[in-house]
Amino acid sequence: MIKHYRIRDYDFKLIILVVALTVIGILAIGSAKESLQTRQIAGFVFGLFLMIVISLFDYSVILRFYWLLYVVNIVLLILVSEMGETVNNAQRWLNIFGIQFQPSETAKILLILFFAQLIMKHHDKMGDLRFIIICVSLFAVPLWLIYDQPDLSTSIMVVILFCVMMFVGGLHWKYILTVLAIAIPAFIIFLSIVLQPDQELIQPYQQRRILAWLNPEEYANDEAYQQLNSEMAIGSGQLYGKGYKTNEISSVKNGNFIAEPQTDFIYAVIGEEFGFVGGCSVIVLLIFISIECIMVARRAKDLAGTVIAAGVGTLIGFQGIINIAVATRVMPNTGIPLPFVSYGLTSLVSSYIGIGFVLNVRLQGKK
Repeated sequence: MIKHYRIRDYDFKLIILVVALTVIGILAIGSAKESLQTRQIAGFVFGLFLMIVISLFDYSVILRFYWLLYVVNIVLLILVSEMGETVNNAQRWLNIFGIQFQPSETAKILLILFFAQLIMKHHDKMGDLRFIIICVSLFAVPLWLIYDQPDLSTSIMVVILFCVMMFVGGLHWKYILTVLAIAIPAFIIFLSIVLQPDQELIQPYQQRRILAWLNPEEYANDEAYQQLNSEMAIGSGQLYGKGYKTNEISSVKNGNFIAEPQTDFIYAVIGEEFGFVGGCSVIVLLIFISIECIMVARRAKDLAGTVIAAGVGTLIGFQGIINIAVATRVMPNTGIPLPFVSYGLTSLVSSYIGIGFVLNVRLQGKK
């Protein structure tokens, strides 16, 4: 499984970008909640180790067990629904042998690996409607299990991920245009329905988040409270910020204006303490990481490698966009982590595993 590679083919640029982003996250977490900084550092070291190990394994061999990866993914998500731990109205955590993790985070990587191999093995059928229906059906199972937790934000993210993988895999334009023709009106109808008082499509707290985004003044003291304070915190940082671990009582963390700022709203801490420069640095690093993954995808030795690299790049890029859009009140509050930055060992380690596969795709890519 371990092959001999040339050191000059190793993508050190990607590693530097990822590590730099993680360091920013560790610093921000240390300011938001110092007691968690050590755990995040431990997660960083463990994730870095797994990334290096995975980068040296031939991904083609691992993908031979793609159906096993799919089954493991489904089993973990089912276990969450049956025996998962509930936190903040959502049942997303699983505790196995004293190890607590979030299967919806690992599901993203497992889905990338599964569909990478499935699409490559049946690439000649990408124009066949029956095969597309099979792909959608296989994807619908984990999607429903994630949505039912409930986890609408991760559900949206995996839908985007699936669409990109199918497009990269060679889905015909006629199907893409057909989906868009259906999806856009369907989304408008869905949004109009979920805003009704007696709707049952989404949870009440999810509906309140959407309403708070549309009418922040009416929900300024409850659902819109965190987003409004996040927006003000980022703006108050101005160009260079208030300084690392600022002791101003009016700051986000010192004034307790945002609950758990080390997770979903970590970008508010960065914007406040490091200013416009710090916030732009995070965005630039996310963009460069995504672009580097796309460049690796273009040089992959096979279609599976292309789908893996493009999938991981999509995951990091779009998830980063969604998190920052929430922190700046461009989107409703979704509760999705900022890759490599937000506190959360499952998200951090899963992201490093994804990068490990991208590095191996690069090592075996076209010279």
